[in-house]
Amino acid sequence: MSVEELSVNQITELAQLLKQKQAELRSQLEDNSESANPVTLDQQSVGRVSRIDAIQQQQMSVANREQSTLLLRSITQALSLIDTEEYGYCQECGEPIGFMRLQVQPQAPLCLACQSALEQN
Repeated sequence: MSVEELSVNQITELAQLLKQKQAELRSQLEDNSESANPVTLDQQSVGRVSRIDAIQQQQMSVANREQSTLLLRSITQALSLIDTEEYGYCQECGEPIGFMRLQVQPQAPLCLACQSALEQN
């Protein structure tokens, strides 16, 4: 199945989507910066169960921040590929990535076939 190259309008639409996601992630990372701070273990003010819960929430927050940071990097990379006119091409095989795939995951660096092959290995 042959996939067509992206049109200028499609690239513009995807660039807007990427910029919107980038702004949302940056805002989210700013808003949640304090929740990833280490938990203070003050036994006078917090019971043992509450401390465990606070530590667990802090660990989940750190994991979410790491995931958001990785996603932000991939979005920034996709935006730089738009600037160099290399956006929309698979970084593995060089074939165009389908518009429908990029609408769902605009930062996708691989076409569907290469992504499927990667996940099977």
